[in-house]
Order: sequence, then structure tokens, then C-alpha cells
Amino acid sequence: MISDPLFYLAAVPAVLLFGIAKGGFGGGLGVAAVPLMALVVSPVQAAGILLPLLCLMDLFSLWAYRNHLNIAMQKSLLPGALIGIAVGTLLFGYLSASAIRIILGVIAIIFTLNHWLGLSAWVADRARRAGRVAAMSSGALAGFTSFIAHAGGPPINIYLLTQGLDRTLFVGTTVSFFAVVNYAKLIPYGWLGLLDTGNLWISLVLAPLAPVGVAIGVWLHRRVSDKLFFQIAYVLLFIVGLRLLYEGLVG
Repeated sequence: MISDPLFYLAAVPAVLLFGIAKGGFGGGLGVAAVPLMALVVSPVQAAGILLPLLCLMDLFSLWAYRNHLNIAMQKSLLPGALIGIAVGTLLFGYLSASAIRIILGVIAIIFTLNHWLGLSAWVADRARRAGRVAAMSSGALAGFTSFIAHAGGPPINIYLLTQGLDRTLFVGTTVSFFAVVNYAKLIPYGWLGLLDTGNLWISLVLAPLAPVGVAIGVWLHRRVSDKLFFQIAYVLLFIVGLRLLYEGLVG
């Protein structure tokens, strides 16, 4: 059990942010959770602590969006995601803590720049032309980045922008996709020893925050504009990404 108050100072907002993103904004900003926690613990431990919490959040999110789950689209996305998870499992033991911090930092920075510079529209246009190949590729990239750092939101969100979904169906589609992905990750995470007793106890302590974060996200989805939420969150994500990249390079 971690007793350092700095850990909880980072973990509590990280879990809440992931729940808010998952419950109301398609899960994209959940990419900030592992980087935020990785400022005070190893990114490997942060990922292990978060996975059971994500699985719990998925149950609440599935219920909240039970009438907006685009199951048919999963047939194109999930095969690639399972391949990405398998690749992540095979490569995980070869990635040092510094390498994972660099990956996290780069993902956070690219995700932020993509939002600020509007690159997703360019990517989405090419994904629209690629059709099923784009779905498989996006699913595979999401499965890999989700396995490494629970950061599968960006590639899936960019692909879904090509599908003409309304806001609520967009969120519901990501909810159903990541519910399958997260529960599939339990097997390799357990095999790799990331779900040890210590991590599970910490997950249990943080578990009450999971439904709270999802509930806040659902509430914000119905009442608050995405613009204000993302303006603040992206600035924070960019700062965290720079910090992790620096720590990975000098560590």
C-alpha cells in the first residue's frame, strides 16, 4: 500500500479525470491519467492500478449509454484491437520505465498538438477513404496504446470522426469498444504480474472514485460544452507530457 500523500494527490484527480472523460467525452482525455500518476510512481505500476478501476468504470458507462451502444461497428474495430493488445503484451517486458515515460510523453504531446492544430481533420479524411483498413489499423493502434498506457482514446476517436456519429452515439461507441478492450487486458496484465496484491489494494482504495467520475462525466455531457472542459484539460495534458518526456530522456 502506498502511503505517500503525493501519490494520492496525483491519483485522485487522475482517476476522476478518466471517469469524467469516459462518462461524458468519449474517453480521449483519459490519456492524461497514466502520465499524471507516472509523475509519482512507475508508469507500469500506474497502469496496473488503473486497469481494475477502468473495468469498474466500464460497467457504469455501459449502463449510462445502454441505449447508445453501436455494437455493429465493433466488428470492424475489435479484431485489430486484439492484435494490438497481443503486440503490447509481447513488447511490454522489453520496455524500460524511461522508455514508457517517453512513449507516454510523446502520446500526450501529439494528442494535444493534434487538438490545437486541427490535424485530426486531415487524418480523418484519409481514414474515411481507407474504409475497413482504417478501422483495423485504428483498432490495432488503440489496442497497443491502451495496453501500454490506457491511451487508446486518440486513435479510436480520430477514426470515429469519419463515421458521422452524433455526440451521444460517439461516446456510446467508445464505451462499448473500451469495455471489451479493458476486460481483455485483464488476462495479460495478470500474466505479467501487474495485478499483484499491492496494486489491487490501491485500486480498491480508489474504487469509490470510479462511479463518481463517470457520473460527473455524464452530467457534464448533458450540460457543459466540450470546449471549456477541453481547453483546460489539454493545457494540463501538454504540461504533463513535456514533464514525462523530459524525465524519460534524462532518466
